[in-house]
Formats: sequence, structure tokens, C-alpha cells
Amino acid sequence: MDNLIARRQMVEQQIRTWEVLDARVLDALAAVPREAFVPAAYRETAFADAPIPIGCGQVMLAPNLQGRILQALAPEARDRALEVGTGTGYLSAVLSLLAGPTRSFEIHPQLARAAAANLAAVPRARVEIETRDALDGAALGEYDVIAVTGSLPVYDDRFERALAVGGRLFAVVGPAPVMEAVLVRRVGENEWLRESLFETRIDALINAAAAPRFVF
Repeated sequence: MDNLIARRQMVEQQIRTWEVLDARVLDALAAVPREAFVPAAYRETAFADAPIPIGCGQVMLAPNLQGRILQALAPEARDRALEVGTGTGYLSAVLSLLAGPTRSFEIHPQLARAAAANLAAVPRARVEIETRDALDGAALGEYDVIAVTGSLPVYDDRFERALAVGGRLFAVVGPAPVMEAVLVRRVGENEWLRESLFETRIDALINAAAAPRFVF
């Protein structure tokens, strides 16, 4: 099947039907060639409604979840954006079309190099990839939107503190099997609002604190 047709079917039949209705988000997802960001061995499943292995024990998130992340963050053209967990660079590319220049942290050098190469498929993408552990304790900077693409078994407030006032954070919180996707808004210098969006399950961010185990 022609990749452009498959991409549009992905948007209409998978992403839109999962309550992603923001026209800007749908257009950006349709504009970025997802197939160019999938490892060659999985190219035929680029548009499947499932995670795709990308190496280093990591996966590319399913397209409907990526659509929900972008819709929740509602990026604007002037927003400073951060993604934690670059992976193949696909979400970074789409985010950068919706927001301003986008910074992305990837802990695996191999994935960071591959993502940088993949981004050549989207000349308009403005993404700076940095090989870094976002949990290393160093300052993250300040952003208007932050997407954390690995779950946090225990909520970590360092990301919400990297938001500018008015900024939005998407994160998936809690231990398996049921995790909660949340949107956190910074509404004041020392005030944040947290909204529960939906339940999902994704792999934990590397080096994230583990949830405490109950001992009887």
C-alpha cells in the first residue's frame, strides 16, 4: 500500500477514533512520514496500532497514544518544547511542527544517533537531540510543554518544576498493570493543577524511582 494512503488511514482510523480531534495535531501526524522513523525490520508495521521495537530494549509508542500526548499538550507555535525519551525521533519531529524549537533527551547514544539521522526526512523539523539522562539531577531548563514518554512509577516533580508558568506536562504515572496518564499545568510560581486523562501502560523511564513494594 502507498505510504501516504497508509499514513492517512492511520490518522483517520486509529488516531481520530481514539478521541484525537485537534485538527493541527492530526495534520502534523499526517505530514510526518512515520515509516521513515521505524527500524527497517519493522517498516511494514509502521502504521500498526501497537508499540514497535526500536533497539536497546525500547519501543516506539503506538500512534494513537502519541496523538493523545500531543492533543493534551496543545503545543503552540511559540512554545518551548522538551521531550524526554527521543526514541526514533518521530514524536520529536511532530512536536516541533506544532511548537517552537524542540529539545529532546535520549539516554541511549545509539538511539540518539539514529533519531538525528531519521529527522532528515522532515526538513521543517527543528529538533535538538541531546544524549542525556533526564533524571541525572542537572537542570533541565524551562519549557512551555514537556512530554515524558516513559512512565514514572513514582511521580517525580522535577519535570513540573521545569515548566514556565502556563506550561503543560504530559506524564504516565504509577506502577503496572494500570498507569494513569496525567496533564500537569503550572498555574503559578508555586502552584500546579493535575488532571487525570486516561489509563494506559508503557515502559518505565530508565532510572525512574521504583514504586515501593508492600511487604506482609
